[in-house]
Amino acid sequence: MREYSLVLLTAFATTYLLAGLCRRLALRVGAVAKVRERDVHAIPIPYFGGLAMLGGVAAALLLAAQLPFLGRHAVVSHDASAILVAGAVICAVGVLDDMLDLPAMVKAAGQVLSAGIVVLNGVRMFWIALPNRIIVLDTASSILITVIFIFLCVNAINFVDGLDGLASGVVAIGSLAFFSYTYLLAHEQDLVLATTSSLVTVAIGGVCLGFLPHNFFPARMFMGDSGAMLLGLLMAASTISLTGQIDSAALSASGGGLLPSYLPIVLPLAIMALPFLDLVLAYTRRTMAGTWWFVADKQHLHHRLLQRGHSQVRACLLMYLWTGLISFGAVLIGTTGRWWVAVVVLCLAVLAAWLTWYPSLRRGR
Repeated sequence: MREYSLVLLTAFATTYLLAGLCRRLALRVGAVAKVRERDVHAIPIPYFGGLAMLGGVAAALLLAAQLPFLGRHAVVSHDASAILVAGAVICAVGVLDDMLDLPAMVKAAGQVLSAGIVVLNGVRMFWIALPNRIIVLDTASSILITVIFIFLCVNAINFVDGLDGLASGVVAIGSLAFFSYTYLLAHEQDLVLATTSSLVTVAIGGVCLGFLPHNFFPARMFMGDSGAMLLGLLMAASTISLTGQIDSAALSASGGGLLPSYLPIVLPLAIMALPFLDLVLAYTRRTMAGTWWFVADKQHLHHRLLQRGHSQVRACLLMYLWTGLISFGAVLIGTTGRWWVAVVVLCLAVLAAWLTWYPSLRRGR
């Protein structure tokens, strides 16, 4: 745990320090978010937060490779290197988009290219855990599912990046929840504690927390597509890599005990619940309107919270609350199996729902 803590602090400090430099670079080259009809910021804000995040991830993973515990596991170092290269590629695509506003199909091609780099280096989904059994994937299915999963995660995070500090905070909470699960899983099943999934998720948490002081309302800079797509790739890769380093037989043997076998498939969905929900709603809404799924509008979840009367800060904090409740709630329920934990989570969900609807109720009086 000490080495993971050091990795998190390194990612945090590097991202925090690089953010100021990247902000000045964005202003110098004119990479700024102009005010559009669908945006909520009132003045142009510089991009390139993704570059600072990439620097934080690189510093964290390079440090981990030199540590006595994490560095001696060749599989972890190999997978982390592959994920870092893919992250650099997708971040570069995002930087170009932040500067030139690339066509949607060009961005999609860059996302698939990054997913291909991950797959070609052996980081892919090998099995899918279900409540009653574990499905072992053949090579073709494994590659296809991995690419699709990465593509969906990248775009889900990109869609949720619409308020100051929203995406960085949501991903920080989700990544730390997933880290707690992977660490508990390895510890409980008496497996190797050094996994790519744990390393990448703790690095994600560090870079998001390091960027948040620059990005929370009122934001001094945005992560842009370079940061949102990078975070989506890293979140997807951390989930995928777990299937290559955790023996599926160990999960099957765990049965309904402390760490049930269905949690590896449920938890990623719980962690990405809000981004995935926003993605599905946007696809459905735009398809029914007769437009392409990538045509922007102002009906995302965060927009709806603003329309209900929440301020930007309150809307952002509500999204944090729901993310933490769903992700950490899934971890606690799955790892303890206690009925009272589920009751507590349910009560907190009721409270969160009341807080979400409160402005509308107040106007109705």
